[in-house]
Amino acid sequence: MCDDEGGVSSDEDISGGEVEGQEGQGKSEDRGLKDRLLRRFGSHISSLKLEFSKKKKKGKLPREARQTLLEWWNVHYKWPYPTEADKLALAESTGLDQKQINNWFINQRKRHWKPSESMQFAVMDNLSGQFFSED
Repeated sequence: MCDDEGGVSSDEDISGGEVEGQEGQGKSEDRGLKDRLLRRFGSHISSLKLEFSKKKKKGKLPREARQTLLEWWNVHYKWPYPTEADKLALAESTGLDQKQINNWFINQRKRHWKPSESMQFAVMDNLSGQFFSED
């Protein structure tokens, strides 16, 4: 539970349900310290609790989105690197964000794509041409 200032309002919220029982003066000193800490850090504790309670979303992308990405992949199998415009179009048609699109293509290339030998040589020739050109 939180008060209006974002502080935690009960012993149970701070201790996670465990309230320690101490006797006499020690208990009142601890309570005073706890109250001061709550006033000072209560809003931080609340936001941390909220952050910890959020579960990281895991799982597969929706089937329709995967199908759309696979269709693009199959058409562009020889060079499966979508342009920024392609990624925007795929994001719009699938409802995914660009980070999800990028990650899907990175994983798909790692798992399922091996450039042909001629492609590898063409890339190497192009790279070596940049370093050894006689301009």
